[in-house]
Amino acid sequence: MGNTQLRKYEEHAYVLDHKSRGKSTTVRGRTGVIVIALGEERLTLLEILGAEDSTFDVGERVYIGKEGRTKVQSVLGKMDYGKTPESAKNEILNVVELIVTTNEKKFVDYINNAQPLTPRVHALELIPGIGKTYMNVIIKERENEKFQSYDDIEKRTGLKELIKHLTKRIVEEITGDVRMNLFVKR
Repeated sequence: MGNTQLRKYEEHAYVLDHKSRGKSTTVRGRTGVIVIALGEERLTLLEILGAEDSTFDVGERVYIGKEGRTKVQSVLGKMDYGKTPESAKNEILNVVELIVTTNEKKFVDYINNAQPLTPRVHALELIPGIGKTYMNVIIKERENEKFQSYDDIEKRTGLKELIKHLTKRIVEEITGDVRMNLFVKR
């Protein structure tokens, strides 16, 4: 019977950089409109082959799903952070913040459902700005009532700038500066 688990693919990605006449770093010999993007769901760096004569803006959300692509010919593959052009690296922080802001429900759900990773480390503690004190307040508050929004979390816990803290954590995971990933899928 084999493995029946469906492979998850990104539906949308956010443009970090593009070259109208570039060379792929993931597929040898492939040239064309090369787009470096960040997947919306799995937060992985991707190299994409854009449709000929299409234009892309940094921060633009593009459809990369299987059916009905308009601006994208194909997803060439995952990019290694070390091979990512500096121009794309410089946009990661802003694009991640845009994703965290736009996908509020996903990240609030994460805060509502985060669990201990080991007997000594809770997933919430790995988010910058959340230490043991804030972690305990968050857990106590969410047991009373699940959080509804970033504002709700900030008001009920006293934690400030949650979007910035989540963004910082995701950027650390993208750059490979952490041992354990909470948000970025390998």
